[in-house]
Amino acid sequence: MLVKYEFLKILRKKSTLIVMAVSLILTGFLFGLPIIQYQTYNQDGVIKGTEGIAYEKEQYADLSVPLSEEYIAETIRDVQELFVNPDNIGYDGNEQFLIGDAYWNGVAPREKLLNLIANAYSKPNEILGYNNLPDLDIKDGAFFYQTMEGKIQTLLNNPSRKLSDEQKEFWDSMAGKVDTPLQYGYYEGWEVIISSFELLMFALLAVCIVVAPVFSGEYQAGTDAVILSAKYGKTKLTTAKIAASLLFGTAAFILHIVVACGLPLAAFGADGWNLPLQIANTTIPYPLTFLQAVLINIGIIYLVLLAMVGLTLLLSAQLKSPYLVLIILVPILFIPMFLTPNRTTGAYNLILFLLPYRSTMPEFGKYISYQFGGLVWDALTVRTILYAFLTVIMLPLARLGFKKHQVA
Repeated sequence: MLVKYEFLKILRKKSTLIVMAVSLILTGFLFGLPIIQYQTYNQDGVIKGTEGIAYEKEQYADLSVPLSEEYIAETIRDVQELFVNPDNIGYDGNEQFLIGDAYWNGVAPREKLLNLIANAYSKPNEILGYNNLPDLDIKDGAFFYQTMEGKIQTLLNNPSRKLSDEQKEFWDSMAGKVDTPLQYGYYEGWEVIISSFELLMFALLAVCIVVAPVFSGEYQAGTDAVILSAKYGKTKLTTAKIAASLLFGTAAFILHIVVACGLPLAAFGADGWNLPLQIANTTIPYPLTFLQAVLINIGIIYLVLLAMVGLTLLLSAQLKSPYLVLIILVPILFIPMFLTPNRTTGAYNLILFLLPYRSTMPEFGKYISYQFGGLVWDALTVRTILYAFLTVIMLPLARLGFKKHQVA
């Protein structure tokens, strides 16, 4: 009953309703932008919004295929043959490209696939397009998956990354678990979600704003003396406040996730949930489908939320104003947004990728790993352990902080 009372006490505040309404509207707007801004092209010009999405989806009707070595070799040959005819080729002063029917019929419907294939043969940090496919020598075969594996090895052995032998073995072993041939298909909705996860930082901030007065608000109102002098004020009521905060945070998180994932999937469709991440980037080492990747990252963001609620409550128990709580929290949440990672495994990168903002971003292709002796963990695992640990530590400290508060 106490938890219900404290939960409703949070929920019925006018400020709570305003903050949550603004946060949900902002989340809907940010995750809806890719829908509004979406555009593709056909021979008649630009197709925008939902009409463009529907057109693009139609282009994938014949592309839901296993990317076998034979299929990839045949696809490369098709493009190479198009470049044989000079009438098909345009030139912008830097590179050649296909024009006219050769482009619209031979490339446009599968350009994303062609670029994926071309980039599998590129050097690390080099971006190639379909117009580089004529340079490939495939008379003995495409050797697509061998090339994929070789590119990953090049990335792992890059001296700037400074990976230990154990870390290289860890990532090589993980990449070896990716099933081949890759199944290709339409996955736009899931790609939008994965690339937008960091926008949920505003939802995390909104929850912290609502939770900030849980203890400090009692100090401001002068009701802390009444609570702490009550029979169960230092025990059951304090615990109920913490439980109600977690319950509210969980409910708010679910609402935001429904909006954040629901909008892209409603517009782009849920097609591709069972397809491998590697059809977006062939050097991703995680043997996951798009759905698995989304669920794992949602779980990590939830743990970040719980830890931030724990920190908010801890600060709220120590400070006499919710505004002071937010003055500390906002930099913690948003300063990392302006920090750029480098391409090494130095302390700066390792710390940066564990901060709240970066922890909302999956970073599936970054090869960020942490070594403890002979044990190697990837960033997703370390984030899970770290934020679960912080939650377990900070919630009891928040309870203790309010319990030991000295009434003025």
